[in-house]
Amino acid sequence: MSAQFDLDFGDAEHGGIFFVTSEDLEPLAEAAGMQGLRVCRVNLAEYTDHDALFDRLTQALQLPTDFGRNWDALADSMRDLSWLKASGYILLFDHAQDMRDRNEDDFDMLLDILEEAVDYWQEANAPFFVFFALPESAFDEADA
Repeated sequence: MSAQFDLDFGDAEHGGIFFVTSEDLEPLAEAAGMQGLRVCRVNLAEYTDHDALFDRLTQALQLPTDFGRNWDALADSMRDLSWLKASGYILLFDHAQDMRDRNEDDFDMLLDILEEAVDYWQEANAPFFVFFALPESAFDEADA
Protein backbone atom coordinates (compact mmCIF):
# COMPACT_ATOMS: atom_id res chain seq x y z
CA MET A 1 0.00 0.00 0.00
CA SER A 2 2.65 2.52 1.07
CA ALA A 3 0.08 5.26 1.45
CA GLN A 4 0.93 8.92 1.71
CA PHE A 5 -0.32 10.36 4.95
CA ASP A 6 -1.28 13.97 5.34
CA LEU A 7 -1.39 13.93 9.12
CA ASP A 8 -0.11 16.56 11.48
CA PHE A 9 1.14 14.42 14.32
CA GLY A 10 1.38 17.51 16.50
CA ASP A 11 -2.36 18.21 16.26
CA ALA A 12 -4.53 16.24 18.68
CA GLU A 13 -7.58 16.76 16.46
CA HIS A 14 -5.96 14.60 13.78
CA GLY A 15 -5.58 11.68 16.19
CA GLY A 16 -7.47 8.47 15.61
CA ILE A 17 -7.29 4.86 14.60
CA PHE A 18 -6.06 4.06 11.11
CA PHE A 19 -5.51 0.89 9.10
CA VAL A 20 -2.36 0.60 7.00
CA THR A 21 0.05 -2.05 5.73
CA SER A 22 3.21 -3.16 7.53
CA GLU A 23 5.41 -1.23 5.10
CA ASP A 24 3.71 2.00 6.24
CA LEU A 25 4.72 1.57 9.89
CA GLU A 26 8.35 2.65 9.63
CA PRO A 27 7.65 5.93 7.77
CA LEU A 28 4.87 6.67 10.26
CA ALA A 29 7.18 6.01 13.19
CA GLU A 30 9.83 8.29 11.73
CA ALA A 31 7.40 11.12 11.00
CA ALA A 32 5.78 10.93 14.43
CA GLY A 33 9.14 10.67 16.18
CA MET A 34 10.38 13.77 14.40
CA GLN A 35 7.38 15.63 15.82
CA GLY A 36 8.18 14.47 19.35
CA LEU A 37 5.62 11.72 19.80
CA ARG A 38 6.43 8.64 21.81
CA VAL A 39 6.48 5.70 19.38
CA CYS A 40 5.27 2.36 20.78
CA ARG A 41 5.37 -0.75 18.60
CA VAL A 42 3.34 -3.86 19.31
CA ASN A 43 3.79 -7.00 17.24
CA LEU A 44 0.61 -9.08 17.09
CA ALA A 45 2.14 -11.87 14.99
CA GLU A 46 1.05 -15.31 16.11
CA TYR A 47 -1.50 -13.84 18.51
CA THR A 48 -2.70 -16.42 21.02
CA ASP A 49 -4.84 -14.72 23.68
CA HIS A 50 -5.33 -11.52 25.61
CA ASP A 51 -2.77 -12.57 28.24
CA ALA A 52 -0.12 -12.57 25.51
CA LEU A 53 -1.45 -9.20 24.33
CA PHE A 54 -1.05 -7.78 27.83
CA ASP A 55 2.54 -9.12 27.87
CA ARG A 56 3.31 -7.39 24.57
CA LEU A 57 1.62 -4.16 25.64
CA THR A 58 3.43 -4.19 28.98
CA GLN A 59 6.73 -4.33 27.14
CA ALA A 60 5.89 -1.85 24.36
CA LEU A 61 4.25 0.72 26.63
CA GLN A 62 6.42 0.05 29.66
CA LEU A 63 3.26 -0.39 31.69
CA PRO A 64 3.73 -0.01 35.46
CA THR A 65 4.38 -3.13 37.52
CA ASP A 66 0.95 -2.78 39.13
CA PHE A 67 -0.82 -3.02 35.74
CA GLY A 68 -3.86 -5.23 36.40
CA ARG A 69 -3.53 -7.33 33.19
CA ASN A 70 -7.21 -7.08 32.26
CA TRP A 71 -9.30 -4.99 29.86
CA ASP A 72 -10.37 -2.44 32.49
CA ALA A 73 -6.78 -1.90 33.58
CA LEU A 74 -5.74 -1.48 29.96
CA ALA A 75 -8.48 1.13 29.42
CA ASP A 76 -7.27 3.02 32.50
CA SER A 77 -3.66 2.83 31.35
CA MET A 78 -4.48 4.12 27.87
CA ARG A 79 -5.94 7.25 29.47
CA ASP A 80 -2.90 7.83 31.66
CA LEU A 81 0.50 7.06 30.08
CA SER A 82 2.11 9.57 32.46
CA TRP A 83 5.13 7.30 32.92
CA LEU A 84 6.04 7.69 29.23
CA LYS A 85 6.64 11.46 29.53
CA ALA A 86 5.75 12.61 26.02
CA SER A 87 3.75 15.33 24.34
CA GLY A 88 1.84 12.71 22.36
CA TYR A 89 1.75 9.04 21.45
CA ILE A 90 1.65 6.79 18.42
CA LEU A 91 0.88 3.09 18.77
CA LEU A 92 1.87 0.87 15.87
CA PHE A 93 0.34 -2.60 15.81
CA ASP A 94 1.97 -4.89 13.26
CA HIS A 95 0.32 -8.13 12.06
CA ALA A 96 -3.09 -7.05 13.35
CA GLN A 97 -4.73 -9.61 11.07
CA ASP A 98 -3.28 -12.39 13.24
CA MET A 99 -5.17 -11.07 16.24
CA ARG A 100 -8.35 -10.42 14.29
CA ASP A 101 -8.30 -13.92 12.76
CA ARG A 102 -7.51 -15.66 16.04
CA ASN A 103 -9.98 -13.83 18.29
CA GLU A 104 -12.23 -11.19 16.79
CA ASP A 105 -13.77 -10.43 20.20
CA ASP A 106 -10.35 -9.51 21.62
CA PHE A 107 -9.62 -7.42 18.53
CA ASP A 108 -12.92 -5.57 18.89
CA MET A 109 -12.33 -5.02 22.61
CA LEU A 110 -8.90 -3.56 21.91
CA LEU A 111 -10.40 -1.27 19.25
CA ASP A 112 -13.09 -0.09 21.68
CA ILE A 113 -10.51 0.70 24.36
CA LEU A 114 -8.32 2.56 21.89
CA GLU A 115 -11.28 4.53 20.50
CA GLU A 116 -12.07 5.70 24.03
CA ALA A 117 -8.41 6.62 24.50
CA VAL A 118 -8.41 8.65 21.28
CA ASP A 119 -11.43 10.61 22.55
CA TYR A 120 -9.78 11.15 25.93
CA TRP A 121 -6.51 12.42 24.46
CA GLN A 122 -8.31 14.69 21.99
CA GLU A 123 -10.13 16.34 24.90
CA ALA A 124 -6.79 16.63 26.72
CA ASN A 125 -5.37 18.23 23.55
CA ALA A 126 -2.59 15.64 23.28
CA PRO A 127 -1.84 13.77 20.03
CA PHE A 128 -2.76 10.08 20.16
CA PHE A 129 -2.55 7.99 17.01
CA VAL A 130 -3.08 4.26 16.54
CA PHE A 131 -2.15 2.36 13.38
CA PHE A 132 -3.06 -1.26 12.74
CA ALA A 133 -1.10 -2.96 9.96
CA LEU A 134 -3.16 -5.36 7.89
CA PRO A 135 -2.15 -7.30 4.79
CA GLU A 136 -2.71 -5.66 1.40
CA SER A 137 -5.47 -8.21 0.72
CA ALA A 138 -7.58 -6.74 3.54
CA PHE A 139 -7.75 -3.48 1.64
CA ASP A 140 -8.54 -5.24 -1.62
CA GLU A 141 -11.51 -6.93 0.08
CA ALA A 142 -12.72 -3.61 1.49
CA ASP A 143 -12.63 -2.03 -1.97
CA ALA A 144 -14.66 -4.85 -3.51
